[in-house]
Amino acid sequence: MTPLSGPAPGSSLSAARRARELTASVNGDVVDVLVVGLGATGAGAALDAAARGLSVVAVDAHDLAFGTSRFSSKLIHGGLRYLASGQLGVAHESAVERGVLMERTAPHLVRAQPFVLPLTPLVSRGRAALARAGFGAGDTLRLAAGTARATLPPPRRLSAVETHRLAPALRDDGLRGGLLSWDGRLTDDARLVTALARTAAGRGARVLTRVRALRLGSTGALVRDELTGEEGEIRARAVINASGVWAGGLVDGVRIRPSRGTHLVLRPESLGPPTAGLHIPVPGESNRFVLVLPQDDGRIYVGLTDEPVDGDIPDVAEAPETDVGFLLDVLCSVLHVPVRRADVVGAFAGLRPLLDTAPARSGTAPRTADLSRRHAVLTSSEGVVTVVGGKLTTYRRMAEDAVDTAVRVRRLPAGPSPTASLPLVGAAPPRVLAGLSAPRRLVGRYGTEAPAVRALGERDPRLGEPVLPGHPVTGAELLWSLRHEGALDEADVLDRRTRIGLVPADRARALDAVRELVDRALPSGG
Repeated sequence: MTPLSGPAPGSSLSAARRARELTASVNGDVVDVLVVGLGATGAGAALDAAARGLSVVAVDAHDLAFGTSRFSSKLIHGGLRYLASGQLGVAHESAVERGVLMERTAPHLVRAQPFVLPLTPLVSRGRAALARAGFGAGDTLRLAAGTARATLPPPRRLSAVETHRLAPALRDDGLRGGLLSWDGRLTDDARLVTALARTAAGRGARVLTRVRALRLGSTGALVRDELTGEEGEIRARAVINASGVWAGGLVDGVRIRPSRGTHLVLRPESLGPPTAGLHIPVPGESNRFVLVLPQDDGRIYVGLTDEPVDGDIPDVAEAPETDVGFLLDVLCSVLHVPVRRADVVGAFAGLRPLLDTAPARSGTAPRTADLSRRHAVLTSSEGVVTVVGGKLTTYRRMAEDAVDTAVRVRRLPAGPSPTASLPLVGAAPPRVLAGLSAPRRLVGRYGTEAPAVRALGERDPRLGEPVLPGHPVTGAELLWSLRHEGALDEADVLDRRTRIGLVPADRARALDAVRELVDRALPSGG
């Protein structure tokens, strides 16, 4: 892996490329694999199939990372929670995939995140001992997964002074210290999906957003271009349904139990700001925590809930006030100065596509918090392959298993997956990333492409300035997203290529500047 002066060859996604490849795909020649859904798993499946030398078309009714994959905690978990609940296989798989991302495929996007579990009067000494043993077991899991100590430091006990230094908003009275642990954290989950899609495109995959699959079958799909309303067929030898919580609407027999995970968005001054994340135990629960997650843009996320969702599945879930109140109550249980509802400047909710494994007439269903996060690959009577369940950390393994099944069922000429050692766009070893001539924040978002993004701002000083005061994203980053990352309109730029849109007030202030750039980059309207 070596630094590049511009986009990786063939990896740029744009409105013009979409138009060309849509024309070639609809009512065109048969391709090997059609992937429906461009979240992490779908984009991962497109990359996996393309990396095996198969011809691939991947479609999404909306945009890259439109659904669940942009609403996560941005964590790449090592599986400690699953270890504690006895799901050893899921825990080990999570730890292995965390190491793959941090050390091989996306070291520019995933880094070690410290977390403090404050030992307040609400945490008994017995529970503290249990947590400390759990963190030690998690470190053993790291070792078993082959992840280097330099990548993830060991857990340790903190004094009260050290704990307060890392999290200054904590209440002093009764604070006995804290437990420090480490896990993986993404710069941005939507950026991971973008990198996956662009890496797949660099391998020849046609990545088509705003293309809705209306009906799936053994030989392809009826699709509609959401920009024009025109319909047509994409013919394929194998079809992979990776549409997450919407998977059951495309293939009969797939039963999903969506679970809502809500996060709050706070300004940094609300919490000190902290220099480490926080694990705050949920009262009455033995293995659930509310997380405080500092972000590179200065904001802080607080999450998350695990609530079942019944009825129709919306395109974008809303964060209900009950979730907001629950998160604030748990957060304030450890703070010196409470965070008020007025301090919450934004909120977002994602829907986990958990597989419903309960018998249809079993009576009371288990809580979604208790459902396994193990993924499943299902094959319909027509031969459509559906992948559901799992979580962001294990997207690569889910994609590999889905493509393995498609290759076997449809007898495609392909070998094993190479994606465990395939760097994503922008990836490079840490020593290479450290030597790049670009701001560290850009390197953490664009990797080896950061110098090219910086150069856009140097050529036009207006593009080098932040889009809005108090937020670090520049006009150069917005223009880059339109030229190279497949953004087609203001929402793509504000809500997925950047996270400006998570705070409605910031979104409104940035909208005019973004519209001007969209008009400049896409003069014909896309």
